Amino acid sequence: MGFLDHLEVLRWTLVKCVIAFALMAGLVARFLGEFNDVLLWPLHHVQAENPKLVLDLGTTSIMEGFDVTIQLCAFGGLVMAAPFILIFIGQFVSPALSAKEARMALPVGLGALVLLLLGGAFGFFLLVPSTIRVSLELNELLGFSLRWTPNSYYTLLVWLVLGVGIAFEFPLLIVLAIHLGFLRVETLRNYRRHAIVAIFLIAAIVTPTPDPITQSMFAAPLYLLYELAIFAGAWVQKRRDASLA
Repeated sequence: MGFLDHLEVLRWTLVKCVIAFALMAGLVARFLGEFNDVLLWPLHHVQAENPKLVLDLGTTSIMEGFDVTIQLCAFGGLVMAAPFILIFIGQFVSPALSAKEARMALPVGLGALVLLLLGGAFGFFLLVPSTIRVSLELNELLGFSLRWTPNSYYTLLVWLVLGVGIAFEFPLLIVLAIHLGFLRVETLRNYRRHAIVAIFLIAAIVTPTPDPITQSMFAAPLYLLYELAIFAGAWVQKRRDASLA
């Protein structure tokens, strides 16, 4: 195809991505109450453990309810439309891939999606409740009353769920670097201690609380994924070296 033909295909790819996002955002808006109940699960879970505590969220401005509604529709629409957007992008770039690269695209895409979902679930079901518990303990220790807003809660939720989901992608990047010859498994093994320090730095950046418990909860699966990346990378490197011999 010529340059203008490529631009036309790109335009329709973007249009399909926007349509997928708009449909999913509209679906969230249609079932906004049910979607909100799902996102409030970590808060309700902690509240069930402390029935005497009142953890109701309260708005502090007239427009906050509108802002939160837009955030929920945008966040939910993006998450639900992500698989379709990835498919559309894959269809756009697939003609430029070689046969070998095309065979890699599907497992790499599925692996990225699975790791993202695992990381998001880990953040939603474990890290968010843990962060809320630590915050409650600090507020109780300092004698502060709770005046949490929906905006602060959903900011925490999005940061942890997306942040942890993206952080869980790093083993896949390591395996890809080994497959492309940019990295060797021996290097990963020799720099294990450096990797541990880097993992705890990532945990300190992603987790909003400075307590070591939450950071260790996040760092532990990251280190496990690092070891799994070494194991998978050794197999990939062996096959790559054999093909180049």
